Amino acid sequence: MAQAQEFRTTTTLSKCDTYFETIQSRKKLPLTLQETLTDAFAKIPVSSFPAVPSGKVIEILADTPIGEAVKILSESNILAAPVKDPDAATTLNWRDRYLGVIDYSAIVLWVLEGAELAAVALSAGTATAAGVGAGAIGALGALALGVTGPAAIAGLTAAAAGAAVAGGIAAEKGMGKDAPQAADNLGEDFYKVILQEEPFKSTTVRSILKSYRWAPFVPVARNSAMLTVLLLLSKYRLRNVPVIEPGKPDIINFITQSAVVQGLEGCKGRDWFDSIAGKPIDALGLPFMSTDEVISIQTNELILEAFKQMKDNQIGGLPVVEGPTKRIVGNLSIRDIRYLLLRQELFTNFRKLTVMDFINQIASISPQTGKVTRPITCKPDSTLQSVIHTLASQSIHRIYVVDEQDEVVGVITLRDVISCFVTEPPYHFDDYYGFAVKEMLNQ
Repeated sequence: MAQAQEFRTTTTLSKCDTYFETIQSRKKLPLTLQETLTDAFAKIPVSSFPAVPSGKVIEILADTPIGEAVKILSESNILAAPVKDPDAATTLNWRDRYLGVIDYSAIVLWVLEGAELAAVALSAGTATAAGVGAGAIGALGALALGVTGPAAIAGLTAAAAGAAVAGGIAAEKGMGKDAPQAADNLGEDFYKVILQEEPFKSTTVRSILKSYRWAPFVPVARNSAMLTVLLLLSKYRLRNVPVIEPGKPDIINFITQSAVVQGLEGCKGRDWFDSIAGKPIDALGLPFMSTDEVISIQTNELILEAFKQMKDNQIGGLPVVEGPTKRIVGNLSIRDIRYLLLRQELFTNFRKLTVMDFINQIASISPQTGKVTRPITCKPDSTLQSVIHTLASQSIHRIYVVDEQDEVVGVITLRDVISCFVTEPPYHFDDYYGFAVKEMLNQ
């Protein structure tokens, strides 16, 4: 076990190093300017970063039911929250108090998984067979993964059968010719099936915390350097960094990639920022990925395949393209899967929906009804300032770089933008925050 853990840690660290080394090799900023920026960020304390808009960091207890967690995130208009262990409420040690960070999309993926497993059981004509074995929730769905027949049934969980029964679909009704219809009907009252009935009703955040897009809890202190935060958000792949005050129990700030890029947007007019942001992105080495590294999805593929691609490749979005030239016609974000939970007509038929059907149905409920939202793009000669402005003002996580024929030639993410402004000094984490990265990867 220890050897496996060490291997995983080494492998993950290696991936982080590879990503950052690639970026540094492709960046075209003068070395002296990079060193100056890095030194400046190393002297700026985390305490100088603006607090979250509400002034209070929203937390979710580990024993919170999944349905309640969805409600908390939705009503607070946030996508992620730190998870607190209620059994460790009296300790001041953050390692005991916090278990990780739960992402809205992780919950939705879990719900889709449960519904899909139940649908597979029903389609196979034996919902009760879902109780055979102890297959673990951890993939997008047996059908999405191409698993069929006995292997699929053997991997189903008792929870899937429970969902079918809770939805009023008896095992007998799932037999024979009625099976496909029964499977689709599972979505007709999904809040009752998935969130309000057993066994899903009693499923807590703790039980799915380390599935899907789970993130570890790796905090910084108020007097830590912003450079540490920027490196955690860029090189080390975190989407948010909690801020704590040692010796005190609660989180005092929650810094996200989006908040940092919005902060950079506010630096317009400062010499150090303008000297970089005023340049065309191709002059800075952006996008950092090559054209053949772009992962896309065709309009006629199933929406399940799109979300599976995001999960498998650990990315938050995909350009939607059509034809052999891969001309961009849309965009899908991991956040879009919330519509499968919010719109009954989408959830009911989610196993059959193509990417384009999904986009069109989302468009039909948007403020500009019936109008498909154009993907947000830029050209290789766009300035970094314009890219940052678009990311910040549109509250998006990526922008696609296209050529004159609207073919995607690259992607620029929030992580890439942050990486533009920082390098990692030798032994930075060993000297200033040595436990953070290894502890993050060991969880």
